[in-house]
Amino acid sequence: MNSNVMKSVSVFCGSNVGNDPVFAQSARALGRTLAEEGITLVYGGARVGLMGEIADSALQSQGRVIGVIPQFLQDKEIAHSGLSELIICSSMHERKLKMFELSQGFIALPGGFGTLDEVFEINTWQHLGLHKFPVGFLNVGGFYDPLLRQIEQMVRSGFLKPELQQTAIMGDNIPDLLSRMKSYKAPDVKKWIRAEST
Repeated sequence: MNSNVMKSVSVFCGSNVGNDPVFAQSARALGRTLAEEGITLVYGGARVGLMGEIADSALQSQGRVIGVIPQFLQDKEIAHSGLSELIICSSMHERKLKMFELSQGFIALPGGFGTLDEVFEINTWQHLGLHKFPVGFLNVGGFYDPLLRQIEQMVRSGFLKPELQQTAIMGDNIPDLLSRMKSYKAPDVKKWIRAEST
């Protein structure tokens, strides 16, 4: 069985805590688990929302936490001041690239457009052959059930190869998700480029 060594994991999540306490509870549990397993947490660098929850939890468990935040958000004074390392970058695009460079795995917690933007771009990079790292979704309380149905619709409609559906690793709890990510093997699938008959 393939085994992924994840020394650092990027976590994408909301800058709000959401309206169900289970979201913050799951963020804290994930931060604690990563710290206990010696996995560095890489995240968006903010002290608010689920981002603040996971960072604080990892730090309280003696974990290493690296924040990556654009200058304009740092200027709004929402950056976390107690991290192991805080990297200031120039743009949202640079933030995503830096987080990618620092990580061997990626996890999406519940969040909004920003969370989906980040995790979908990383997932797309895998489809394009730019990396083979696992991309996981922690399906807290069924939060990502509608997304799973949408992915299935993409396959049925011919916009996503069936082999690529597995690149979105779904886990209902932290141990299950991390286990799936550690044993993940990226599919060897060419994108859509093929020779057409003339």
